[in-house]
This record gives sequence, structure tokens and C-alpha cells, in this order.
Amino acid sequence: MMIPNATARRIFLDRHALTRNPTEPLAELIDRIGFVQLDSINTVERAHHMILSARRPGYKPDDLGKLYARGGLFEHWTHDASVLPIHLFPHWKHRFAAAERKRDRWQDLSQALLDETLAHIAEHGPVMAADMGGEEPKNSGGWWNWHPSKTALEWLWRTGHLSIKGRQGFQKIYDLTERVIPEPFLSATTTAQDTLDWACNSALDRLGFATSGEIAAYWRAVTPSQAADWCRAALHRGEIAETRIESADGTLRRHYTRGPLDAPDPPSRIRILSPFDPALRDRGRAERLFGFRYRIEVFVPEAKRQYGYYVFPVLEGAEIIGRIDMKRQGTLNIRAFWPEAGIRMGKLRLARLEAELARIARNVGATGMTFAPDWLR
Repeated sequence: MMIPNATARRIFLDRHALTRNPTEPLAELIDRIGFVQLDSINTVERAHHMILSARRPGYKPDDLGKLYARGGLFEHWTHDASVLPIHLFPHWKHRFAAAERKRDRWQDLSQALLDETLAHIAEHGPVMAADMGGEEPKNSGGWWNWHPSKTALEWLWRTGHLSIKGRQGFQKIYDLTERVIPEPFLSATTTAQDTLDWACNSALDRLGFATSGEIAAYWRAVTPSQAADWCRAALHRGEIAETRIESADGTLRRHYTRGPLDAPDPPSRIRILSPFDPALRDRGRAERLFGFRYRIEVFVPEAKRQYGYYVFPVLEGAEIIGRIDMKRQGTLNIRAFWPEAGIRMGKLRLARLEAELARIARNVGATGMTFAPDWLR
């Protein structure tokens, strides 16, 4: 069986909640896309808010905080730091245990400091890293530019002893896990096989079609070899099938699928995506399907950037039509828009783009929009 590229794009966007305006509660929307990546860069709005706003036009940043407060989410690692539906917490206990076994990167941490940190939070309540450490020197206890107490907080979080209660700005608020994660999720456990089956099944369902490597990469909860073995066994049992997916350049690539694969046409309106949108997390997959090569240039020296510091992909229907460089500076300042090859910016398309920019400006509290004289490249 072969799935044409146009159909594959619709399936891909539908599984990422980009073919229709969702009407379900926010918790169900997050569950449908699996996770929402967190990122601190705030040129327009932080990534997690832009991811949800692209799918729910009326989304407001406070909506996510309210869901945190109701215990509907927890925060941990997938391929990166993300917010996840609370019902997935039992599967993360295997990740906590694995992190605790791999302490080599955290070997400078003393058990005394870990015990003191837990005791302080137990007695005094939730903390941020700024509340701890006093005059401790930075760079002496772990990664980045962390002081030892910050490193202790991070290790205790990654190993499940602490959980994130919420955020103030972008600063994590840490508390004891038993005070953050509600029952029955706190006490529930899963076997390693249960988690393997869940990780592979749920990744395939959310991707629509996938290689074993893409299945493993989705949650980062299983290894590539575990995912490959799972796919072979599921294929032998007749639970999944093989098909060929047509790429944007016409080449065919073998993938695993399950069940009928079709999806509605996405709305014709334009949507501006975060660079960390789940639909773009796997840059190679997005490039094969859409012919859109995207690399974030935050860490590229300015003189060597092809586009800009933090450029947003632009989706219209089932096509990525370009990328836009913009920044909130009181107003929403649109610096440049680069259409993809073959994309003509007629009046209707420009009107759709400007309508989306106006929506974003309203949602982020900008006072209006300004356009650089040469913004349309």
C-alpha cells in the first residue's frame, strides 16, 4: 500500500490537532497531541503558549496555569522539558528510576545536600531555585551555571522526588511529589512491558504512520532497539501493517501504520507555528513531508544566519508556505516574511497572513502591529 504525499500531510496535521479548531477541553487537547514542549525564549510568546494558541484561537496563557492548579498536568522530560497529561505519570516512574541509576553526570552532588533540600521543602513548602543556595558559588555543583542547590533541585525533580507545582514567569516551583501529583496517579505503577506497549502504541496513534525510530523518539521512553523489536512483534501478530509514504520529493519510505488512514482537509486559514511545535519537533520528518527545511538559528552567530534569531514557520492549509521573523516590542514588529519557493503572495493570502498576525498581537497583549518597509521578501 502507498499513501500519497497530499494524504500523508493531512494525516500528519490531523494527528497533531491542526486540521480543525478543537472544541474539547484543554486537557483533552494536550492529551491528543501528547505533550507541549516548554521553552524560555519569549520573542513573541513562549513556545508552550504558541503551540496551544495555534490550535485554539481563543487560548489565553492563563488557561495553562489554571490546568496546572487543578492537577491536570505534570511536567517532565520527553525529548525535552514538556507538560504532560497527569494520567501518564505512572509511566514516568521508570524514567525516574533510570535517572537515579545514572548519577554520573550528577556525581558532585552530596547526599547531605539532597537530604537537606528535601527536608527544607517538607518543612517550609514549595521553593524556586532563587529561594535556595544563598551565597553559593555558581558552576560548582552541576550543569550550566547552576549553584549546588539548583542542581540538587533538578536532580530531585528528574528522579521523581520533587515535582513542578507550577511556574512563576518561567521559574519552576518545586514541591514534594506527594503534594503535587494527585491520587490515583501518585500510587499507580506499571510494568516495564506495560510502559513499552503504551509508549509504542500511543506514539504510533499520535503520529499516524511512523518508522520504529520515530516511535522511539516520540516520548523518549523506550530505546530504538526496543521500539524496533516491538514493531516486528506487532507486525507478526497483525496488529500493525507496513505501508509506503510518499515524500514531498516523490520518494517512498516504509512506515508502520494501524487502521484506516485518512483525514479531513485542514482549514484554509494561516497559522503561525512555534519552532518547538510538536508537528515540527522531528525536523527530518517535517522536511520529508512538506519539503520545508527548518533550522532554528538562536545559536548561530548573527552574521551567519540565513533568516533570523527566532523565525516562525507559517502553515496554510496543508502547506508550509514560509517563515516569519517577528518580535513583540510593545507592538508586534514584523521584520521579514520569506515565502517558500513557488508561493505567490497575492491579496487573499496576504490578508490571511495579516489576520493571523492581528490575532497573535491581540493574544499576546501587543498594542498594534508594525511592518518593516522591506518585510515581504
